[in-house]
Amino acid sequence: MYICIGCTPALDEYIRTACKVFLMNIPNENTVKPSLWRRKALRWLLEGLLIIGVFVAIQAYQKRDVSKGMVPPLAAVTIDGTPVNLAASRTRPVLVHFWATWCQICRLEQGSIQNLARDYAVISIASQSGSAAEIARFMGERKLTFPVVADTQGDLAGRFGVRAFPSSFVVDKSGMIRFVEIGYTTEAGLRARLAWLDE
Repeated sequence: MYICIGCTPALDEYIRTACKVFLMNIPNENTVKPSLWRRKALRWLLEGLLIIGVFVAIQAYQKRDVSKGMVPPLAAVTIDGTPVNLAASRTRPVLVHFWATWCQICRLEQGSIQNLARDYAVISIASQSGSAAEIARFMGERKLTFPVVADTQGDLAGRFGVRAFPSSFVVDKSGMIRFVEIGYTTEAGLRARLAWLDE
């Protein structure tokens, strides 16, 4: 059996050698056919590597324009009229969370954001989701109480370089963006990052 990756013979030979280390003697054309489990294991290994590679590439592409370093200025008013100033929130780490009412993945995360807002400073920004009244109605229907800033035109999202929702920025006490997550993120993952910076 010959492994054809579609690149070069040298790369094929390198991959064959690497697979031998993991799966013990992958046969070449002159040896006995491998057992079924070895073929399946090799296929799973290659498919797993492909999936990981695609995931890493997508994450890198989505994060290409996001803010890094010092957090951009953020002074706004929440939908209930409370002023928010990120520069004044320097006593604890802050989660700046961009989401949209029309985003299905964002809806999956809302319970996590609700729980995090009980223990940490959270500034959530509903981008391109309608007026403050429409966002308030959305929040009320789902019994959500975390603070929300209406980013009607997407200006705040643009300032942070957000191109996909949800997007979460974990900002440390000095105002540096320490972690950026694009797409669904677990509550435990966000909580661990905030707790680590809160020490």
